Amino acid sequence: MEEKIYDRLVKKEAKLAVIGLGYVGLPIALEFAKKIRVVGFDINADRVALMKQNVDPSNELEASDFDGCDISFTHKLEDLKDVQFFIVAVPTPIDDSKKPNIKPLLGATETVAKVLKKGDYVVYESTVYPGCTEEDCLPVLERISGLTFKKDFKVGYSPERINPGDKVHTLANIIKVSSGCDAVSAEEIAKTYELVVEAGVHRASSIKVAEAAKIIENTQRDLNIALINELSMIFGKMNINTYDVLEAAGTKWNFLKFQPGLVGGHCIGVDPYYLTHKAKQLGYHAKIINSGRAVNDSMGAYVGNKTVKKILAKGKSLIGSKVLVMGATFKEDVSDIRNSKVVDVINEIKSFSCKVDVVDPHADSDELKQEYGFELTENINAPYDAVIVAVNHNDYLSLDEAYYKSILSKKGVLVDIKGIYKDSNFKLDYWTL
Repeated sequence: MEEKIYDRLVKKEAKLAVIGLGYVGLPIALEFAKKIRVVGFDINADRVALMKQNVDPSNELEASDFDGCDISFTHKLEDLKDVQFFIVAVPTPIDDSKKPNIKPLLGATETVAKVLKKGDYVVYESTVYPGCTEEDCLPVLERISGLTFKKDFKVGYSPERINPGDKVHTLANIIKVSSGCDAVSAEEIAKTYELVVEAGVHRASSIKVAEAAKIIENTQRDLNIALINELSMIFGKMNINTYDVLEAAGTKWNFLKFQPGLVGGHCIGVDPYYLTHKAKQLGYHAKIINSGRAVNDSMGAYVGNKTVKKILAKGKSLIGSKVLVMGATFKEDVSDIRNSKVVDVINEIKSFSCKVDVVDPHADSDELKQEYGFELTENINAPYDAVIVAVNHNDYLSLDEAYYKSILSKKGVLVDIKGIYKDSNFKLDYWTL
């Protein structure tokens, strides 16, 4: 009887490869490399060169995280030929029309298919709509490899639950969901993940169930935030402080404690569109999910518009007005700018002929220029008619009223999107969601 893949991996008779070494792939690859033999594959040769020097291009991991790891990094296809267990962890973004872009996923699938052998396993971690693994990826694996699904190779799905910037909820202590194409593969895949996930593995009943579980995690969060954002707009018209309302309502044991804000990034701001896309293919228009997306996608323009109105209310002409935006990444204390909704705030303000300066201690100016067409400001050019604290980076939490007074004009306004100074009692013209 042929030895199972899990046993071969543990005995280091087989190798595991992670395809795509970004925020998701690299941490997984390094964790596995502390237990078994691993190949880390990424098509970006420059990123691979950095990882060979124990540098995480995503700025999430320390050099010490590479210590004691049995891993080789590569961008060359031939280095995958002796691998038996593949984990695909590439991005699944949306295009300009907010439709799923699975080209990176299919590209990675083609890479794996070229080196796929009898007995191999392919497990997908990328967030997709239910059915994508079996309906979109599987045919590519069969066509290019010439092998037969289930008879020659096995496929599974285990959604990633990495939270960028979070040092508390890590791969090891978050329960992992896994699945396989049959009972044997489901168990082999689950046991393999149990090597690195101390919290345990939930065995989903099918690949589609595992795909659906992942997509609704972020969809549920998106809808809850959308409700609070809409409430914030309503309370704003009533001159009621949203955070005071949430604090009062939060005294009930079953009240869900969400807060208003910009919803961007490559998870919550993207994943619901994968689900609504699939629903539409099946002839169903997802009303609630699309409504929540519409609210959250409008928040950047809403903040920009409120800021402009605040400037106008001070009798200041918008032409020539100066606004400072603090923070450009999609969330606090990360360098990731993908799908940052701060960009919507900036573009809305610029549309009124205001001059906008942007600072961020974590973002890369060249990346912002390439992706969004603006650069970071090297020097603060005070005074500003408005300062918008758009991202609650740790660097900003200790800033006091004196600092903001020093960079604001006499009638300037401080806009605090996340409400990080809401309890500071600043004697400034202050506005938050």
